Amino acid sequence: MKSDFYAAISQIAAERGIPKEAIVEVMEKALVTAYRRTLGNNPPPIEVSVKLDPQTGQARVFAEKQVVDEVLDDRFEIEFEEARRIKPDVEMGETVVVETTPNDFGRIAAQTAKQVILQGIKEVEREHIYGEYMDREGELVTATVQRVAKGNVILEMGKAEAILPPKEQVENDRYYHGQRLKVYLMEIRREDRGPRLIASRTHKQLILRLFEMEVPEIYNGTVEIKSIAREPGLRTKVAVAARQEGIDPVGSCVGMRGIRIQNIVNELNGEKIDVVQWSPDPKEFIANALSPAQVVEVQLRDEEHAATVIVPDKQLSLAIGKEGQNVRLAAKLTGWRIDIKSASALLDEERAAAEARDAAEAEALATEVALANAKVETRKVRADGTVVYQNRHYGPLGDDLIGETVQLRATPQKVYIYRDDRLVASYMIDDNEQEAEESEE
Repeated sequence: MKSDFYAAISQIAAERGIPKEAIVEVMEKALVTAYRRTLGNNPPPIEVSVKLDPQTGQARVFAEKQVVDEVLDDRFEIEFEEARRIKPDVEMGETVVVETTPNDFGRIAAQTAKQVILQGIKEVEREHIYGEYMDREGELVTATVQRVAKGNVILEMGKAEAILPPKEQVENDRYYHGQRLKVYLMEIRREDRGPRLIASRTHKQLILRLFEMEVPEIYNGTVEIKSIAREPGLRTKVAVAARQEGIDPVGSCVGMRGIRIQNIVNELNGEKIDVVQWSPDPKEFIANALSPAQVVEVQLRDEEHAATVIVPDKQLSLAIGKEGQNVRLAAKLTGWRIDIKSASALLDEERAAAEARDAAEAEALATEVALANAKVETRKVRADGTVVYQNRHYGPLGDDLIGETVQLRATPQKVYIYRDDRLVASYMIDDNEQEAEESEE
């Protein structure tokens, strides 16, 4: 093999960004296979290795040979005296490693190298790409749109290609050849045809990486993103908190005159972003999450992990958002179910509840007065479990009361049945119905 051929290997390695050693290793393995072919059919299982000279590019073959008295096949055997020159303490029947480069092996090596370049370099390249990107999963990557095929956007990232599947594309985005955009490297799959890089423009982590890129305080950890809620292409809410006293987390993310947040919005093709202050107090956090709407009060229902939020009447539509988007994102951001009510609606509900409460109290008081003035009568429970009052049957009562004596008190609306001063049952008095609502205590 000529030295200029070895130079060509170096050039290929440089052009493709592959370590030269990786190509040489593949070629050496291929040359071993080529040499074994020269040994004929069914050669004995001997060790063979090929070394490429780093200076000249010449291929040298080394193979095991068995030490014998008389050589019958010089491909596999070596005389004892010759073997001793290689290994002085060799014994008869042992094997020694001998250089066995055929005279025409340069031609064979050249042909084999050509085949390796045509068939094997791509595999080396794929492995190198996998090794380069396997530790970059979860990173923000700048890519160039190469083409669109069957709904998939094929992206070029240096020496590698990535796929942006339809479900990872933002609906409002338009992709064209040569377009540069930032994507989230979501997954790296190792497949038979090589590594498969899956990118995303819809992932929530894309927002996190963009903020890390634009906001130094987030990158160095003095400001922390606590949670993200996103509807890709439409709107995103980001909750931030400061880890260091004296830092305004929201101001840090927005930047002077909004320049930082505007850069992120531009990268996302106009997607709206609300940056809100995180708080350990759920009430305060929920109120902040509904920004830009103003909140009057937040009422928590811990057992349901839900909150009722009161807003001024004029802020109701803003708090809910178009098609419920604002309150939906706020719920995702905080992890609480949120019900929005206007202040006037709450007043109406409270007024109706107070009226119902007053009416119930008045009715209860009237019932108490009526019972206090009612005449106590006794009755014996009939075999069918009923008692008779004003020629009407009420019941049935429990089987344990059949044959027992009970007391009756009646108001204009109900008849109350007692046993040993304990209320057993009550029935509505109705001219058309003999039985009505029953309550037992």
